[in-house]
Amino acid sequence: METGLSFSAADLAQTRFAVSPMWEVVTSFRLLRSAADAPPHGRWTAQVRPRLVRAGLDRGWLAELVPARGYLADFLNPTPATPFPSLDDELSAIRRTTPAQVRRDLELFAAPVSPRLRVLLEAPEAALEKITTEIEAYWELALAPYWARLRALLEADVFHRARQVAEHGSARVLGELHETVRWDDGTLRLIRRHCTLTRGETGSGLLLVPSAFAWPRVLTRSVPPDPPQLAYPARGIGNLWEPRATASTDAVAAVLGRSRTMLLTELDTPASTTQLAANVGLSAAGVSQHLTALRDAGLVSAHRSGRSVLYARTAVADALLAPEGPGR
Repeated sequence: METGLSFSAADLAQTRFAVSPMWEVVTSFRLLRSAADAPPHGRWTAQVRPRLVRAGLDRGWLAELVPARGYLADFLNPTPATPFPSLDDELSAIRRTTPAQVRRDLELFAAPVSPRLRVLLEAPEAALEKITTEIEAYWELALAPYWARLRALLEADVFHRARQVAEHGSARVLGELHETVRWDDGTLRLIRRHCTLTRGETGSGLLLVPSAFAWPRVLTRSVPPDPPQLAYPARGIGNLWEPRATASTDAVAAVLGRSRTMLLTELDTPASTTQLAANVGLSAAGVSQHLTALRDAGLVSAHRSGRSVLYARTAVADALLAPEGPGR
């Protein structure tokens, strides 16, 4: 099946990119619900899926609204107002979802409405508050510890394609988004799509959203009067979870101390105090003291995951440990 989205000069002028935390929420949650691990994300799913189950988030609101396959509730992906909205920005937009939009979305689910979704239908304001609270919990255990790495990937894709637009024009960039997307004489054609995307059903322009977890397909959102959204796999996903190379740590250790530098190196993958203590051979109390100092310095971040806390390197720490290169 093939559908086409026609473009006027005004539509091309209003085509833009955005990095959306909520697109990463819904696509990553769908991946975790699937039986198989997608090869690019195997390391991530192995770490996160047990946390999801322990927290009971595999049986909550998101499990109802983001099935393993098929339709995703459109109100979970509001149109970003800026190129780089925060999660809080998008959660605020979700809380403002109208009852009419909730009804429209629930009508598109193939299965009968469950008791939980019936609550959403009958008392949307209260239910939306519960949904956004659950999304915040999911974000903390599944995405926040990895967000510096994910955001770098997504921003790099946007900057690359923006440069391609400047050098070669929008038509070429639109034709290179994905193997199932092609530009043909003023129309963006989506091949092998199960849902339609035509200009008569959407607002003007187009919002292009790079995603780490949409791989290997593209996903669309079409909710008038908003512009259509197209989430596509970002460039470089194959290397996303590979261990990051670090420079010689001697110079960093001379400033931070060897124990703290060793902890930063270990935090290439988010970990708890207990895990770090076992990995580096320090006491849990000693690791905790070092992590507090590193957090105060902006080199690590802490994220609640059930009863434990996961620590992750920040972008500042990544830059500190990065190998020397032409760009530094």
